[in-house]
Amino acid sequence: MATLYTKIKLYLEANGKTEAEFDDRGLKIELRNNSDGSGDFIETWNVSGLAEPTAEQLATYNTAGDTYESNFEVRRTRRKSYGDMGDQLDEIFKDIDAWKSRIQSIKNSNPKS
Repeated sequence: MATLYTKIKLYLEANGKTEAEFDDRGLKIELRNNSDGSGDFIETWNVSGLAEPTAEQLATYNTAGDTYESNFEVRRTRRKSYGDMGDQLDEIFKDIDAWKSRIQSIKNSNPKS
């Protein structure tokens, strides 16, 4: 299940806001977890022009949030497998077709949802 952070991020974007609303200095949005088993919750919501989402509204982002988080992990795995950008440029210079083949193999091994 998608994290509260991800669902709020998607809610913000769907309403014309950005992830920058999670600004710790201005405390626009602050999430908490009391370690009592009830999970994360919104403690502070100070987003100009946008009401704090209800649990029902956030629940509508479960599927999209799961996909977002899954694809985030795929991108992280791909970046690690791609290697250093300088090394990639050297590889492209030496044999672009071998580089293309290697990158396609990485993408095939780590498909996005």
